[in-house]
Amino acid sequence: MTEGGSAVRVFSEAELPELCDELASRDPRLQRVIDEFGYPPFWSRPNTFESFVWFILEQQVSLASARAALDKLRQRVGVVTPENVLTLSDDELRTASFSRQKTIYVRGIARQIVDGDLVLAELGHLPDHEVRERLVRLKGVGNWTVDVYLILVLHRMDLFPAGDLAAVNGIKELSGVRTG
Repeated sequence: MTEGGSAVRVFSEAELPELCDELASRDPRLQRVIDEFGYPPFWSRPNTFESFVWFILEQQVSLASARAALDKLRQRVGVVTPENVLTLSDDELRTASFSRQKTIYVRGIARQIVDGDLVLAELGHLPDHEVRERLVRLKGVGNWTVDVYLILVLHRMDLFPAGDLAAVNGIKELSGVRTG
């Protein structure tokens, strides 16, 4: 894979400690974090519709709330597929803790997949900027969703989810920047 003439950089679970050490060698603050807390977990999700639904559910809510909604959806449909989700009424999605907007977003993505307009497997072969261009066209998908998809599903490097308030605040705290 190439991006702008250079190889797209991806990482694996086995490489994560080495990559963390490389960053920590450049910034002693990161080394202190590793010394105190150890290496971060390798968060990974499969390249599936369910993962995409989970990202939509995680927008602007706690991870626990999103997980609870996803679990309710799983209880309703078993396997979270576009076809199964499209069989549910708005009321059924609401009882699974989907807001009106998230219902619209998830239905739209499901329809794109069913119609063949979005093929998730193809995204893994594209450079980051093309993945971003394709995904932000979808209603309800912005840069944060694309960033976490690129990082957690496609394991792309050289990204920072600037729209992730927790990540931004963590960097601010680590850098000694006062907020609020």
